[in-house]
Amino acid sequence: MTADIVVETTSGKVRGAMERGVSVFKGIPYAAPPLGPLRFRPPHKGTPWTGVREATAYGNMAMQSENVFRLPSDLLKILTLAGRQKLDEDCLYLNVWSSASSGGANGGKRPVLFWCHGGAFITGSGSSPWSDGANLCRADDVVVVSFNHRLGALGYLHLEDIAQDFDGAGTAGVMDIVAALEWVRDNIASFGGDPGNVTIFGESGGGAKVSVLMALPGARGLFHKAIIQSGPAVQMAERADGTNTAHQVLAHLGLKPEQAGELRKLPAARLLEAQGAVLAGIAHSSTADRRRLGFNPVIDGKIFPGGPFAPAAPAVSADVPLMIGSNKDEMTLFIGHQPWVADATFENLPEGLKSYLGARTTEVIAAYRKAQPLKPADEIAISIVSDLGIRSLSLQIAERKLAQKAAPVFVYLFAWETPVLGGRLRSCHTLEIPFVFGNVETAALTGDDPARLALAETMSRAWLAFARHGRPDHAGLPAWPGYSTTDRATMIFDTTCRVENDPYGAERRVWETAP
Repeated sequence: MTADIVVETTSGKVRGAMERGVSVFKGIPYAAPPLGPLRFRPPHKGTPWTGVREATAYGNMAMQSENVFRLPSDLLKILTLAGRQKLDEDCLYLNVWSSASSGGANGGKRPVLFWCHGGAFITGSGSSPWSDGANLCRADDVVVVSFNHRLGALGYLHLEDIAQDFDGAGTAGVMDIVAALEWVRDNIASFGGDPGNVTIFGESGGGAKVSVLMALPGARGLFHKAIIQSGPAVQMAERADGTNTAHQVLAHLGLKPEQAGELRKLPAARLLEAQGAVLAGIAHSSTADRRRLGFNPVIDGKIFPGGPFAPAAPAVSADVPLMIGSNKDEMTLFIGHQPWVADATFENLPEGLKSYLGARTTEVIAAYRKAQPLKPADEIAISIVSDLGIRSLSLQIAERKLAQKAAPVFVYLFAWETPVLGGRLRSCHTLEIPFVFGNVETAALTGDDPARLALAETMSRAWLAFARHGRPDHAGLPAWPGYSTTDRATMIFDTTCRVENDPYGAERRVWETAP
């Protein structure tokens, strides 16, 4: 049963629908379409409309290539990380779910959860079924927002050091996110939300977006709490990195730097083709370099002044409480099916890990075998690459945030293992998303283990508690202390949730000694 519901925004009225007690609005524009002369420019204010705009269908998804991570078909069938909407440059739309019965401000100011989708700045959308915000609103009195923004070359091609009239092109996509947050500031009260209590959260590339937002002066005051799920971004692309990528794109398109203006005239599909060619050339780069290569927000010294967490946590968000964590077996999703992992032995493992570990290969393998003596070679490989690229960096961010002594930090480890595909994915990357949103019953990746239902309720309530109070504690969890470098208290999310001090401590120390 649905019912039409109309809300006034600063640009005009929108009509959403009431669905099982939740007010739902989809496809609301938050900035002007970045087309033609606006391509590669920071977002512009949109044009107000007259009458009532329909807001019952998701907007276009940003331009992106299919299966950019080259996942096998059996995985693609159970992953729904993006929606199924049309791909178009005209993609600056957001979605709102509200527990307010009229879509208006009745019943007080509700915490706002602002979801940044994953996809490594090159793929994904805010219309994934996993991140549908309705069940979070049914679990608590909150407002949830998701959105799309420019990705890849259209959002992060740093041209300003080699061509004129491209100021801000290397940060256009992240400035889209700031524009969406500004829309929340100006409009969310009309949907029952509190613009003074906004939590930004995201997974994988979405966690990296949260990391970057924490370092942007232009985003200060637009959010008040932050959650980074398996997406730590310690260091992003420098100007030289972004310029190098821009030269590669121009070369692929047969353009000289002085011809860069032609980029605003080419079909978006041609830019996507050039983007794919550049990405193919860095597909086997070490994990540590991934945020510097390809298409990522560029540290320009102005919009994005540095870091975001190197050499220290950003001062601009020092007072923002942080929750950060990772999944136990992150990389089963990306490399578990690759022959060098699936067929690994301790004899051939060093060759497989050499591109990741370089001169430390023998040392790191020996340390992990000592810490995890019962694990076979393929699981040791997964542990090492997962910790190298995600867990060690997440803990580094936690420590640098703590050093500011200005806001609490809470650390978790998601350890529940999915039974799908014979259990080979274990606690893989992305698996926690449907648990956070309470959408496990419709997410094929979680399988049909009844235990997943109680864990989903426990996790979503922790995220909701953090959004409301700045602490994830609730009655369904053991006491969850803030993180510290003495105890390193970590919430383990599993069939039985528990707090452990410094879990996998020996492995953590391997990366502390890294040069």
